[in-house]
Amino acid sequence: MSWRIPFFTGSDQVQTPSSTHGVPTQSWYPPSVVPPSSQSSTYSTSSSNELMSFSADAKSAGIVSRLKDKSVDELKKLLADKAAYKAFFNSLDEVKIQNHTYGDLRKETLQLAESNLEKEPSLVELKNQCNVIRTSELASAQEKLAELLRQRDGIVNSNSRSGLLDKLNEAAYTADEESEMLQTKLQKEEVDIRTFVQSYKNLRTTHHKLTLLHLAAKTSVF
Repeated sequence: MSWRIPFFTGSDQVQTPSSTHGVPTQSWYPPSVVPPSSQSSTYSTSSSNELMSFSADAKSAGIVSRLKDKSVDELKKLLADKAAYKAFFNSLDEVKIQNHTYGDLRKETLQLAESNLEKEPSLVELKNQCNVIRTSELASAQEKLAELLRQRDGIVNSNSRSGLLDKLNEAAYTADEESEMLQTKLQKEEVDIRTFVQSYKNLRTTHHKLTLLHLAAKTSVF
């Protein structure tokens, strides 16, 4: 933030004595802060307009008022003496407010940084716990999830169209095999004729029903 020292034209203009040889020609201040002088030809019309506009600004009224109270020698000193200019600049209310705001922000920033540093051990501990969970508990959970997914796929496949057809075909084949075994037992007289007839009838009926269901399922559209 930089400030320019406004000067005045017309009736408010500071009358500089004819002996201005004490003011340095090459000052470290920009040309816009050098006071207008009847003996100087370095000031352009645009610079004068800028100074007049700055003086008319309501926010600069306090600075203008303080400059009006200063003598020509004091103004010359402000231009020639960098330390004096800096002291005057820092004494302005606007600058004090800015410095105070900067100090508050700096203090809050330092407090926030200290608070973050105090939390660093906790953050490191949490990071270590996350690593433990990732390497142990997460691996166990992933294994359980994979097993559940396999079970789900098995259930889905067993209840799919092809799975149901396979079940029907297998059940029909089992009934057929059992009826053949029962017939072998009858031939070996391991079962009486009455039991054989009832059981064989049931097995063959089951076999034919399942075979028909399997055939109908294969030809239908689900």
